[in-house]
Amino acid sequence: MAQHIKLLAVLHIVFGALGILGALLVMTIGGGLAGFVAATDADADGVAGSLMAIISAAITGIILLLSVPHLIAGIGLLRFRPWARILAIVVSCLELFNVPFGTALGVYGLWALLSKEAVALFGETGAAVPGSFANRAQ
Repeated sequence: MAQHIKLLAVLHIVFGALGILGALLVMTIGGGLAGFVAATDADADGVAGSLMAIISAAITGIILLLSVPHLIAGIGLLRFRPWARILAIVVSCLELFNVPFGTALGVYGLWALLSKEAVALFGETGAAVPGSFANRAQ
């Protein structure tokens, strides 16, 4: 199961990196088009260019908001952090709506991360992990 978790981590990192690259592309193209529209606007009030810049920034923000958790989850999964397993489960559930590749990644992620072997691998047996906050409070 450790090999599946490592593969899943790499896939999340790749999906996150591609999403961030896409966000940078949208920001660059959208910003360039907004500047072009503002420069060639006949009304000279700049409303069209400003609106295009706002839409471009919003799309970039949404793509980044969806891509950065992939990257964080992937890096955490490579280090077998328990919080990364939870984050990757949430991200995998959201990916189910991203047809077709995201759906495949989401199903694979849920299969791998919800298995009993993965729970044991991440040390989440329901008992407090040695050195954890729960043990210090006692």
